[in-house]
Amino acid sequence: MNVLRTLPQRGLPTVGAWCFLDSFGPDRVAMSVLPHPHSGLQTVTWPLEGAVRHRDSVGSDVVVRPGELNIMTAGHGISHSEFSVLPATTAAGSSPLVEEIPISRGLQLWVALPEEHRHRAPSFEQVRDLPVAAGQGFTATVMVGEFAGQRSPATMFSPIVGVDVTGTGSLDLPLRPDFEHAVLVLDGRVVIDGQDIEAGPLAYLGAGRTSLAVEAEPDTRFMLLGGEPFGEDLLMWWNFVGRTHEEVEQAREEWEAEGLLDDAAAATSRFGFVQGHGPDAGPEAGRIPAPPLPGVKLRPRTRG
Repeated sequence: MNVLRTLPQRGLPTVGAWCFLDSFGPDRVAMSVLPHPHSGLQTVTWPLEGAVRHRDSVGSDVVVRPGELNIMTAGHGISHSEFSVLPATTAAGSSPLVEEIPISRGLQLWVALPEEHRHRAPSFEQVRDLPVAAGQGFTATVMVGEFAGQRSPATMFSPIVGVDVTGTGSLDLPLRPDFEHAVLVLDGRVVIDGQDIEAGPLAYLGAGRTSLAVEAEPDTRFMLLGGEPFGEDLLMWWNFVGRTHEEVEQAREEWEAEGLLDDAAAATSRFGFVQGHGPDAGPEAGRIPAPPLPGVKLRPRTRG
């Protein structure tokens, strides 16, 4: 599966509390991600095509589809898996043909939890009925936060906004001047401040804007991300968001040690156990081991 990572960047570790952004697909490839850990963050899953089954160590087992939002709050520690929803097999023991595998495309984002919330108990929620805002030349699904008078019910822990915008021609989007913002074009092309922005790279807009004038090709679609500038230094490594090398090292050691526990003992450990991935689960058995730490002390990401 083709994955494009546009955040963090060298010199730009965050946009508001957004600290990670992967766009994947479109590919006719079955997503197959075994259980793996997270801490200190929220994962935000926004599928554009295809459906993904999410299972986690707090007992969630849900399918997320385009137009639906998954929010997983890792807090002190959680683990989860993600698998594409495939068509039913045609015969016992057979697998779907490649041409039967649905297209997968979507966004995976992380939000850094502030100090007062990053050690909280893990939780999960799915939001299916998201509000839609409308304005000059655009409609926008409000994934998180508040935009153009509409507020998402998704639970977040810092001032933030995430909006999926579609539009054609001259668009005028209201912005909060105390937020910094960025735009990721998904389909089409836009012109902002005289610059052409095509699908793929992240366009950082900075803070201080009360509105955003956009010229959009027909049927353009883009993500608008923003938030109050995040004032805490972040140390990100693998699937952990922490503050110090020692904290991340401990999380890694605990995840590796939990791999030696039986299912019952793992269920009460820091990162827990994801049902459906035990020794009898066939190709879905197991978990993803942590990579080795580099031979240097990890340091927080800072802006250039």
